[in-house]
Amino acid sequence: MISPIIFLFAIFILAIFVGYYVVWSVTPALHTPLMAVTNAISSVIIVGALAAISAEKLGGGFGLANGFGFIATALCAVNIFGGFLVTQRMLAMYKKKK
Repeated sequence: MISPIIFLFAIFILAIFVGYYVVWSVTPALHTPLMAVTNAISSVIIVGALAAISAEKLGGGFGLANGFGFIATALCAVNIFGGFLVTQRMLAMYKKKK
């Protein structure tokens, strides 16, 4: 029987490879919509991370879920704000100059 940890780790590694090849094969014209979808996914992840932080607070103490929730919240915030900045800059390239 395969250990669940090994099975989940294999899925994680496969997701890394699939994500890498999907992102790098996107044409520049589709980059802005892809960033918008990524920001939407990050907003869902940040809600889950905040729920993990608050669930640990209700039980009291500082646990593993609280630490991972904080890290996920910080990384998602960087991804969301960075994505909006990149999207705004790319959309500004399509505006007509006066």
